[in-house]
Amino acid sequence: MNTSHLRRLILLRHAKADYPLGVADHDRPLAARGNREAPAAGRWLVENNLIPDYILCSDALRTRATCSWVLSELGDKGPTPYLDSRIYSASTSQLCSIINETPDTVTTLLVIGHQPVLQDLALRLASAHSDEESVYELAMNYPTLGLTVLETEHSYAHLDARDAKVTHFAVPRD
Repeated sequence: MNTSHLRRLILLRHAKADYPLGVADHDRPLAARGNREAPAAGRWLVENNLIPDYILCSDALRTRATCSWVLSELGDKGPTPYLDSRIYSASTSQLCSIINETPDTVTTLLVIGHQPVLQDLALRLASAHSDEESVYELAMNYPTLGLTVLETEHSYAHLDARDAKVTHFAVPRD
């Protein structure tokens, strides 16, 4: 793979959310465990030299809070996130279309969203050259803070199916 045109897509499921009575799903906050564990995702990105230059985040409270914790670990390397209300209720095809709008100047895109769409999209995009163990793990379970890293030489506009190599699946928790 020619790394000069390499693009990375990182799909991150939000941290553990709470279920307070009377609170709409969109407005659910992170649970205490989610607040404790979410920074680990940011640390994992830093440790693996996967610093996003663009972040798309669902506008749900739990994804925004997860994003804040990740940014706290990225420090001044972290970009200003773009909140996209379409991500919250997107189907797999709709989320792929949202990602297709990403400018080609973006090298590493982080998308913070929800299940089951992130898992479904990772499996849809996984090429035959993907790391088999990572694909197996993400197919079996995509827990909170599940994080998939995909690499492609395609522009984001052309990502559709089998277009990206899964290189990592991790669940960074302390």
